[in-house]
Amino acid sequence: MSIPACDEDKAVLDLHASKATQGFYVSYGKRALDIFASAAGLLALSPLFAMAALGLKLTSRGPVFFRQIRIGRKGLPFSVLKFRSMYIRDSVGSPITVAGDERITPVGRLLRRFKLDELPQLLNVLRGDMSIVGPRPEVPAYVERYTPEQRMVLSVRPGITDPSSLVYRREEEILAAASDPEHFYRTCILPDKIARSGAYLQNVTFCSDVRIIWKTLTSSLF
Repeated sequence: MSIPACDEDKAVLDLHASKATQGFYVSYGKRALDIFASAAGLLALSPLFAMAALGLKLTSRGPVFFRQIRIGRKGLPFSVLKFRSMYIRDSVGSPITVAGDERITPVGRLLRRFKLDELPQLLNVLRGDMSIVGPRPEVPAYVERYTPEQRMVLSVRPGITDPSSLVYRREEEILAAASDPEHFYRTCILPDKIARSGAYLQNVTFCSDVRIIWKTLTSSLF
């Protein structure tokens, strides 16, 4: 079931969708890059996938992958994939995670430290649910509160990374300092993320995407 949109919302989505599909790269090249990069990444990182899966199975009970409903292109829901980083008894509850969260397993903490828990989303990219670079997908409860202007981020495939992901690389630490992490995320961080994603969508190019991918890789290592 998709997130309902009023006529004004649909008009905004149509407007931004038309802008986002201009140019050869956005229309054809971006999806080609997604397919190539995700397939190459899954092949090259298969040993890491195996090590992560083994570590998770040996140290905590539960599945290797965690699935959660997020809202993607055109307001349609899809199941986003991650390596499970929490104990199975605590994998439901608040969608907000803060630094030092006791729900996180030791292996999960390591995966999250280097953003390795996000790697299974390469499967989402290969399948067409997501893009390598694009606005991060949110849970339905947050998307329901988007303004018509904010819904512009739903005009494209969501991504594994984007400019806001780089700015909020230490988001869990920022949230840990807030008295009410979920309220702070919803009222302060999320609107800023959407604004940064909107600015990215105004000028999507091959070079800008490669630059974001490179910065994401280097920031995850250091």
